[in-house]
Amino acid sequence: MKVAVVILNWNGKQLLEQFLPALIKYSSDEAELYVADNNSTDDSIAFIKTNYPQLKIIQNADNGGYAKGYNDAFQHIDADIYALVNSDIEVTKGWLTPIIAKFKVSKETAIIQPKILSFKDKTKFEYAGAGGGFIDAYGYPYCRGRMFNSLETDKQQYNDTTEIFWASGACFFIRSEVFHQLGGFDEDYFAHQEEIDLCWRARNLGATINYVGTSAVYHVGGATLDESNPKKTYLNFRNSLFSLVKNLPNNKLFVVVFIRLFLDGLAGVKFILELKPMHTWAIIKAHFSFYWYLPSMLKKRKHTTHKTTNYYHSKSIVWQYFGLKRKVFNEVE
Repeated sequence: MKVAVVILNWNGKQLLEQFLPALIKYSSDEAELYVADNNSTDDSIAFIKTNYPQLKIIQNADNGGYAKGYNDAFQHIDADIYALVNSDIEVTKGWLTPIIAKFKVSKETAIIQPKILSFKDKTKFEYAGAGGGFIDAYGYPYCRGRMFNSLETDKQQYNDTTEIFWASGACFFIRSEVFHQLGGFDEDYFAHQEEIDLCWRARNLGATINYVGTSAVYHVGGATLDESNPKKTYLNFRNSLFSLVKNLPNNKLFVVVFIRLFLDGLAGVKFILELKPMHTWAIIKAHFSFYWYLPSMLKKRKHTTHKTTNYYHSKSIVWQYFGLKRKVFNEVE
């Protein structure tokens, strides 16, 4: 099984200096290593060529974000499995072995995520992916080990292998044939939640997405856009609405999107009360952008199979977390 580990880089020389040594040490025997560069303006490429000439470099013509960056790069890579790894990920010894083994024994498994822990506090799960991703009925994402901003301590409670709804783009494995069958990431997303859309489309085709907790990596998080950045709020809210329109079952589309828009409005009020008006404005802009793109998203919907009717794990994670004060995944109903 031919595996390609691909790091997407944009002006990330410091991250490459910090995390490439472990990646090369713990990955070279089982995979080919690539850096896909999104037209960086720093000296990232010169640094790689000088210090790590064994790495294969793909230079994209422009910075099309996460989605277009990987779509462009995968036109030049021949592999059975693509491993998408953020430049701020520290891998560990043996991290690839259980994931490759799972792909070999489970032909229906199309996508896999390892356990993602925090690089800043290695006893905690990390926001982007944690112990595997789920969504509620209104498209709000959450994870085993991470509910909104509440992070669980890693007590090996998620060292299992289990089916999940979505895998984190921070460390994301996918069969190349499935990736190309789906047409890759939706480039209108630019960044954030394009992996949820891709996973949902894969599930709609009948594919399985797994979490393999015997593989662990550490993620810095926020290296590209910090949680406090309103642009991240904008992209998360807008792109989540995109995914709903593209992937919801026909009988749920109108009602779910209508309720979701209302809930987003409540989130905007919450940001005002927290004295974060720029995040409220980000939600307003996200909705206007959503309306602008709605015709094109409806066209994409026509090309998506809608087999997954029971797509959500909880009816409302907002109510579970803020109303019932359930801050741990295992408490959610």
